[in-house]
Amino acid sequence: MRAHGLMIGLAAALALTACASESGLMNLDAGRSTPDEFAILPTRPLSMPPDLAVLPSPTPGGANITDPTPLPDAVAALGGNPGALVNQGIGAADQALVAHAARNGTDPQIRETLAEADARFRQRNSRRPLEALIGTSVYYRAYRSQSLDADAELLRWRRAGAITPTSPPPAAR
Repeated sequence: MRAHGLMIGLAAALALTACASESGLMNLDAGRSTPDEFAILPTRPLSMPPDLAVLPSPTPGGANITDPTPLPDAVAALGGNPGALVNQGIGAADQALVAHAARNGTDPQIRETLAEADARFRQRNSRRPLEALIGTSVYYRAYRSQSLDADAELLRWRRAGAITPTSPPPAAR
């Protein structure tokens, strides 16, 4: 009789966890009720410019000289020329590559399209009852078919004759 009650309790727990809407994948935004700390960029310190005539005229929504510019700042910190950045951060040397990649057009709604496809994928690959009961992540199981074996891919490219100088030889790993 006691085992029968335990089985009923276990079945009820499994049934309740199956109703959970959380997919169990590594959704970094799930359950977030606070601001994203990585979205907050510090401003530059206030300072008096040498000539007040160089200040931009104030415009609502316009740029401020203390506004952060993370991409040009990173380029300068790494020894590059921030002035070489054009077209929202695409370097002049990469313009031909970007133009070739977009030669067949681009989808302006790509983020929405991918979000819908990902939601369907997450729904199809949600937690199984035991995974939900234990509270495990199903990320690696769900995305296994989309992952690459880095060593096998390196070997495939080397066999094809590609030079891979940044990857250590297999004996070194």
